[in-house]
Amino acid sequence: MRSLRTGLSLAALLTGAVLLVTAPAAHAADTPLRDLAAAKGKVVGTAVTGSKLTGSYGDIAGAQFGSLTPGNAMKWGTVEPTQGSFDWTEADQIVAFAQAHDQQVRGHTLVWHNQNPSWLTNGTWTSAQLSSLLQNHISTEVGRYKGEIAAWDVVNEPFNEDGTYRPTLWYNGLGANYIAQALTWAHAADPAAKLYINDYNVEGVNAKSTALYNLVKSLKTAGVPIDGVGLQAHLILGQVPAGLQQNIQRFADLGVDVAITELDVRMALPADSAELAQQKADFKSVVAACAAVTRCVNITVWGFTDSDSWVPGTFPGYGAATPYDENYAPKPAYYGIAEALGGTRSTAGCAATYGVTSQWNTGFTGQVTIACTGTALSSWNTSWTYGAGQQITQAWNAICTQSGAAVTCTNASYNGTVPDGGSVTFGFNASWSGSNPLPAVTLG
Repeated sequence: MRSLRTGLSLAALLTGAVLLVTAPAAHAADTPLRDLAAAKGKVVGTAVTGSKLTGSYGDIAGAQFGSLTPGNAMKWGTVEPTQGSFDWTEADQIVAFAQAHDQQVRGHTLVWHNQNPSWLTNGTWTSAQLSSLLQNHISTEVGRYKGEIAAWDVVNEPFNEDGTYRPTLWYNGLGANYIAQALTWAHAADPAAKLYINDYNVEGVNAKSTALYNLVKSLKTAGVPIDGVGLQAHLILGQVPAGLQQNIQRFADLGVDVAITELDVRMALPADSAELAQQKADFKSVVAACAAVTRCVNITVWGFTDSDSWVPGTFPGYGAATPYDENYAPKPAYYGIAEALGGTRSTAGCAATYGVTSQWNTGFTGQVTIACTGTALSSWNTSWTYGAGQQITQAWNAICTQSGAAVTCTNASYNGTVPDGGSVTFGFNASWSGSNPLPAVTLG
């Protein structure tokens, strides 16, 4: 991005002189994430809720992503709430949407300790009965979608944090061999589908990821059908593991694919501009680590909009974890993903104008106007660095934060949209002493 800096006298400042900067164009004009990923031999995906696949939610899901993961629609408790009675409604809906939009589907998930039907978890089963139930479930579900699912998260979250096996219905009833059995049954039901083991807190090199590594190695040695490892990547702001790429590579070196399967980055609410900037860096770091490893084949965000995120309901006080805000406007995190995949933003069509409208001995009132011609914005942010110690004390029609000399102002909830031929203005009061030079402004 380019910006223009000009030197203006105090007299010019007092008459409301302005600074014009070149700004990125609208979100709609950017290359879709799915196309950026495809150019690098990757697939970028999102988890979705089937009932929401209409309107803006459906438009974004179809245009931006090359694969869909059913957030809940394929879990055991959803598809077989009563023993022997199946409900495929939402799962079928997601598969049909994906086929209509030339997308892959990642099946999620066949064997898990959560979201199982009560008839299963409350039952008293012998090992033989439990094995038969699991085989029947896998064969039925995988068989139903044979040829329509690119990859399955066959076994989900089998390990404790220390690398021991999680004591679940499956482990307690069948032993550790339930993992090999599940993979074998899934392969028999659809030999073409890629089969994954998926877990969280395995993004860096640690006891849990090493246990997963050793399991995959032993399965490969035993000839069990295992094609990939899923690293969920439910991350906390600023805590991307330093060894992420190294960890991805060591799994790839076992001869399996790797996928980032459930990426989100949660933060304390309310989100501010500094947190959103860090989130962008975190998303960019994760996607770049995957892009750097040939066998890292898929990056899936766990819901693309904050309005469809699991985080606030699970981690009270946290949220804003996805690349789009609740109004479906792309956040800085969206552009972090795009940049990691080689994308750039256009620099034509919208501009920001910074001006001083009044000034007195110790302070001034300023405003910034964002105007678009030939394009539009669905969200915006402006940033600049003051050169003479100016300090913003109050702002309106924008959310402004200042750290040292650096200022960032983002749209309010009601004025993120700047239509073609339209404009948005926000204002602020600030203190100054001695001089008040105009800063160079960046619009994003």
